[in-house]
Amino acid sequence: MAATPPAAAIASPLSSFTIRSPIPYLSSFPNPRNSSLSAAHSAPSPSHPNPKPPTSTLPSPTTSTPKKTGVSVLGNDVYVMDSKVKRMSAFGKVKKEKTKDGFEERVVQVRRVTKAVKGGKQLHFRAIVVVGDKQGRVGVGVGKAKEVIDAVQKSATNARRNIIAIPMTKYLTFPHRSEGDYGAATVMLRPAAPGTGVIAGGAVRIVLEMAGVENALGKQLGSKNALNNARATVVAVQKMKQFREFAEERGIPMEELWR
Repeated sequence: MAATPPAAAIASPLSSFTIRSPIPYLSSFPNPRNSSLSAAHSAPSPSHPNPKPPTSTLPSPTTSTPKKTGVSVLGNDVYVMDSKVKRMSAFGKVKKEKTKDGFEERVVQVRRVTKAVKGGKQLHFRAIVVVGDKQGRVGVGVGKAKEVIDAVQKSATNARRNIIAIPMTKYLTFPHRSEGDYGAATVMLRPAAPGTGVIAGGAVRIVLEMAGVENALGKQLGSKNALNNARATVVAVQKMKQFREFAEERGIPMEELWR
């Protein structure tokens, strides 16, 4: 019976094959089994005091595709493109900032109004807002919405679309008397001496104060509706003219008006 050769003498048919990775640079990574051998080869030899650093076989960064960092171009602030919108809380609520155009807002009235529809009644809110810069410009607006805040914002936007200029003298009063009608409301305006103040009530007073008038007399005649009286005040103011405008229409100098 022939002697069986030892296991070490038997050569495996797969020992002569080398497994290569389909990705070029994966084959350049060291084998953890041969880490001790690679460390021994990479260690500097005593006969060579200045050994050359090992060359890397990884592909050059110019030929590799850029990596995606996952960082947005706009950053973490999703509202960076809209300067008028800011985040208020972590629940996703956003609130528009007030427009900084020099105009102040004052709410005249907020009422609940209903609309009869097929399924019943719809409840809305109507807001009347007066805006002005207290330098001779004022506007009256009205808006409706299901929420009070939305109604006020809509009415303020509507008021900014209806800005008018009020003629005033150096004493911050009217140049002459005037009257205005809107619907069933009639408003009477009169100039006043310095130090008198604004003697008026309701929506008329708010319109004059937001316009910057400091000395004037006002009276509501007829209806007491706040919206109609505010618009009647605007109509009365639009009828006023400065002294130089009268002089130009008559073709005479301003000094002739006082004779």
